Amino acid sequence: MPLPHFCLTLQSLPATDQMKLPASLDRHHIPLGVFYALATTVVASTAAATVKHISGEGVSPWLIVWVQYGLCTLLLMPWLLRHGPTALATHRPILHAVRSLGGWLGFTCYYLALPFIPLVDATLLRSAAPLWVPLVVFVGLRQRIPLARWAALAGGFVGILMILGPASEGIQAGHLLGIAAGLALAISMATTRALSTSEPASRILFYYFGISFVASTPMALLNLQPVSLLAASGMLYIGLSIFLTMVLYTRAYSHAPTSLIAPLSYAAVPVAGLLDWWLWRELPGGLAFAGMAVVIASGIFAVIFTRDRRSDH
Repeated sequence: MPLPHFCLTLQSLPATDQMKLPASLDRHHIPLGVFYALATTVVASTAAATVKHISGEGVSPWLIVWVQYGLCTLLLMPWLLRHGPTALATHRPILHAVRSLGGWLGFTCYYLALPFIPLVDATLLRSAAPLWVPLVVFVGLRQRIPLARWAALAGGFVGILMILGPASEGIQAGHLLGIAAGLALAISMATTRALSTSEPASRILFYYFGISFVASTPMALLNLQPVSLLAASGMLYIGLSIFLTMVLYTRAYSHAPTSLIAPLSYAAVPVAGLLDWWLWRELPGGLAFAGMAVVIASGIFAVIFTRDRRSDH
């Protein structure tokens, strides 16, 4: 669950919009930036493993995602109280709604997939979101897309087919949910970039968390259930992990360039694979491994060789 794309897609925002950082931070401390980026993947992957574990114990993913967004909304309430209702004034409510529902759907599909397919499969399919962004931008925003990005999308699609191919029962519902999570996250990424040109990050986040909490409520109420203390602790960690990954990734981008940090988000895939092996004794087959390599290579190609060099700082 790379976080880069985990919540606000911080890499698509200018560093000054992500978080107020001390001016003394060294933007060229590469080892520290790499450390923060890798720490992000560990936190995000362990949160995903927690979702898989407690949902396997019978806790509804609908309830998990509802608690997650409720906690995040509460954590932003001090910001709203400090700045007042005027901080929510916006001329782009529709774009906020699309961005928020895209992010919510991405998380929801991801959590719904986790009980049915290996953690590494779900993580990889969701991590493929950057590969889908050109398609989303082309269809939704009517923007021209460079040929290199179409090539990256084609490569990623081939890799996904290789991952799905080994399934003896054919394409499973969990894999389709993983693909849907990636597509929804791509919508969220594209609209976050559009919003960041005029909206501060705190406002984007508040709308995202609030709208997602409301969207989660009907299904969560239908799936209300008593949970153990261990499951409740897990849901608390899952919710707080969003804020923790936000801080870690923001600091990663403050110390190293985008071209280095963004590809490191794919480190979540091997981390998820290790967690799969350690907790559930699951390992993908050879063809699936090859497909993962193709998807990761296509994603890194898309980040490094098709980036806007003006944003690489």
